[in-house]
Order: sequence, then C-alpha cells, then structure tokens
Amino acid sequence: MTDDDEFGTRYKVVVNDEEQYSIWFADRQSPAGWRDTGVAGSRTDCLSWVEANWTDMRPLSLRSAAGH
Repeated sequence: MTDDDEFGTRYKVVVNDEEQYSIWFADRQSPAGWRDTGVAGSRTDCLSWVEANWTDMRPLSLRSAAGH
C-alpha cells in the first residue's frame, strides 16, 4: 500500500451531524451530510488529529440518549 503523504496529497477532516469524523480530499467538496472541521494536512496529520479528538466513538444521538 502506498502512503499518499509521499505524493503530497492533502486531506481535510470532516464531521457529520452525529459527530463522527472522517478524512476527505482537501481539494474536493465535502460529501453530502459532512462538513469541514477546519483541520487539513497530510493523511497522517489528519488521522492523528481524528485519533486525538474523537475520543467517544458513540454517535451523538446515542450519547444524548444515555444522558451524556
């Protein structure tokens, strides 16, 4: 598997209404239902940000129902 970082591909972190995160190509419009977080960079940088910031994998609706 080739690491896209070596080709200079830039990504951005996107989030949906359930506060689930993903990465997307920075030069493309975010997919329907997702919005930009303002975080962009290499694939490695974006995935590191997601790992550090997405600490509760439960969807927002489930967290809200649980009273958190």
